[in-house]
Amino acid sequence: MYYEDFTVGLVVEHPLRRTVTEADNTLFSALTMNPQPLHMDEEFSRQSPYGQRIVNSIFTLGLVTGMTVSDMTLGTTLGNLGFSEIKFPNPVFHGDTISSRTEVLKKRESASRPEAGIVTAMHQGHNQRGELVCECVRVFLMKRSPNA
Repeated sequence: MYYEDFTVGLVVEHPLRRTVTEADNTLFSALTMNPQPLHMDEEFSRQSPYGQRIVNSIFTLGLVTGMTVSDMTLGTTLGNLGFSEIKFPNPVFHGDTISSRTEVLKKRESASRPEAGIVTAMHQGHNQRGELVCECVRVFLMKRSPNA
């Protein structure tokens, strides 16, 4: 999508889904140097309120955002300008299947880049039970259509 394709109120239910594995969680936590036992230690996590390991929330944020790329920004984004209002109301566990939904909240032309516009959207991730597991507001810079 180009900047002109975004309209305030547009909702995209992204068809890509992803089942999160133990390997995803372990590798991501190791690569990002996050030794939190809630992600890595099953025995420790049995004593937590969840009774099992939970998936690294930053992995969840990246997954929920990444699932939007093929539908909205592949080859047309110029970069992320920021993330805000990030929430994780429910944990993600190994074996959960995550889906993503986007709603466009705002858009405006860039004052400094005539070839671009700024889009603000809310991304939401849900598990297979329909529970909200991640929500964030993302601001990104989008190319304008060459035909505009």
